[in-house]
Amino acid sequence: MMRIVIAVVAVFVTLGLAAFGVVVAQNAAGRASLVALAAHAISSGHTAAAPVVTHTPTASVGQNAVIKVSDTTAGTAAAAPIQLASAAPMTLAQNAQPPRATASATPATHSTASTSSSPWPTTVPQCNNPDALGMSRIVQIDTTGGPAFGTEHFKQYDFLSDKEIVLTFDDGPWPENTEMVLKALQANCVRATFFEIGEHATWHPELTKELEQAGMTIGSHTWSHKDLARNPYAKDIDLAKQEIEMGVSAVHMAAEGPIAPFFRFPDLQMPSALMAYLGTRNIATFSTDIDTFDFKLRKPQDVIKSVMTKLAKNGKGILLMHDFQHATAEAMPDLLHQLHLAGYKVVGMVPKFPVTTIPKYDDMVRADDKYSSSNNTRPENSVVKTISQ
Repeated sequence: MMRIVIAVVAVFVTLGLAAFGVVVAQNAAGRASLVALAAHAISSGHTAAAPVVTHTPTASVGQNAVIKVSDTTAGTAAAAPIQLASAAPMTLAQNAQPPRATASATPATHSTASTSSSPWPTTVPQCNNPDALGMSRIVQIDTTGGPAFGTEHFKQYDFLSDKEIVLTFDDGPWPENTEMVLKALQANCVRATFFEIGEHATWHPELTKELEQAGMTIGSHTWSHKDLARNPYAKDIDLAKQEIEMGVSAVHMAAEGPIAPFFRFPDLQMPSALMAYLGTRNIATFSTDIDTFDFKLRKPQDVIKSVMTKLAKNGKGILLMHDFQHATAEAMPDLLHQLHLAGYKVVGMVPKFPVTTIPKYDDMVRADDKYSSSNNTRPENSVVKTISQ
């Protein structure tokens, strides 16, 4: 009997040892799988998330037109961990920028669109001046389909938060005034958008180039500042298109580089047919949030009062001013200082892609040059040479 008991015990012990060996082998294989997965992720370059840009929320719109591409602060948010069996979570993605909260906004979405190839500055400028106004962020505008901005006329894209402003200037470039405005902007480490008149740009292309080199965004404001809602343009859409396109071509030529597909109608008169046309050209229309009416003001202090009073009521906004106006140019240093003291920050705008010109209108701009000469066909360095210095 004793022999039978011993035999049974021996059988159970043998089975237990065999089961234990199987468990040990499985655990070892599981740990090896985790190590192999981590090694594969590292060797494949997936140890960090791809850079993301945050779409600024908009109301009642299927496709966002405004994308944030820079900010003064960058947060981090860990990606969802990958979990295998009962192993500890292994995080393979980090440093994804969280969506920026905006007033009356829906939850932000993300895009992996790259801005590294943009010809426009996509980072907030460094500033060593503690008294400068400074910028809070830069937004990229996707002008596909011709979106429209400025709550005075268009409510859909309101991408600014409280105390944020966009500085825009019309009717330039103009000697002395544009230079004074640019100097004040640079001293305050901020960038602005300039809607230039085509003729003015052909008269003073050096000013357009100076703005471009300073990192400003340059759009267009027609060829000769005609009200396109009035005749003869109101009854002749081809003539109105010519006024728009010659302006685009002229500013592009003056810049000798990419300009933004940003357009502002003179006097903010925006015929629907021309709005539709700009949509086919993927050119965005800009109205304004706050019209300063600085063209009616002759004293710098009145310009400052107009801006600050309207901003105090509105709290934020795209500001419409004119670098053509001398009072505005004189007001800029003090105005930017007052904005700084009141806690405002500038948001810069850049386009997702540059405007394309139409050769037909490029030729019209060249033909309009009253001082061009058929004799001036040789390059400058073959005509003019320095022989003594």
